[in-house]
Amino acid sequence: MDKVKINFRSYEEKDFYQINELNIQEKWSNLAEKAEETQKAWNNSNVKIVACIEDKVIGYVRGLTDYNVTLYICELLIDKAYRGLGIGTELLKLAHEKYPKTRMELLGSSSSHTYYEKLNFRSFYGHRKTISEW
Repeated sequence: MDKVKINFRSYEEKDFYQINELNIQEKWSNLAEKAEETQKAWNNSNVKIVACIEDKVIGYVRGLTDYNVTLYICELLIDKAYRGLGIGTELLKLAHEKYPKTRMELLGSSSSHTYYEKLNFRSFYGHRKTISEW
């Protein structure tokens, strides 16, 4: 890839279609199949940054923060064609720079944990339950 110009900017509602397409490509079916709920989550999140080449969204980070203690990253996704260029790292840094008092927390998967370990994230133990599991 010859020196493409990647722009990082705040999410705009018009970006959601492309974000949903990235979710579909990544087979994040829970987000993709619940597109209406996922879009509402974007609208209600206070951390939302996209990476673009011209008008094409090639990656994003979405999260929540209390502004003082915790910055929780809900999703970080980069188009497979643009991985390995530092885009994910830059998105995480930009999100954390907006809320420098906070600690950044996120969940990784069996396939993403090595990425976060390379960035010196510490692992911790967590739990998850949906309402239907009660």
